[in-house]
Amino acid sequence: QVQLVESGGGLVQAGGSLRLSCAAAGRTFSSSGVGWFRQVPGKEREFVASISWSGAWKYYVDSLKDRFTISKNNAENTVYLQMNSLKPEDTAVYYCNVVSSIKPGTALGSWGQGTQVTVSS
Repeated sequence: QVQLVESGGGLVQAGGSLRLSCAAAGRTFSSSGVGWFRQVPGKEREFVASISWSGAWKYYVDSLKDRFTISKNNAENTVYLQMNSLKPEDTAVYYCNVVSSIKPGTALGSWGQGTQVTVSS
């Protein structure tokens, strides 16, 4: 099973931007799609966006698709999440995971430590 490591989180003011990275440690993503998820304490983890292995297919939760963009660089074995016009309600721990090719919002692997994103008002 490929291990994914998230990075790029931090503290940003409302309206700012961050780019998160999800790197495959030691192995490639193989033929798997990769998704981003986020979780706020006390709430369930929610799907944010996913991208197919080829990069041809991208899926977003409707409420975020105008501000967030998922992309990947297979040569660098990394998936990115560009987040613009950030809002305080985007504050969460962001995780990446391999996802089902049939249900792109369904995570298949174990969860890493994630990366904290905090948006101040």
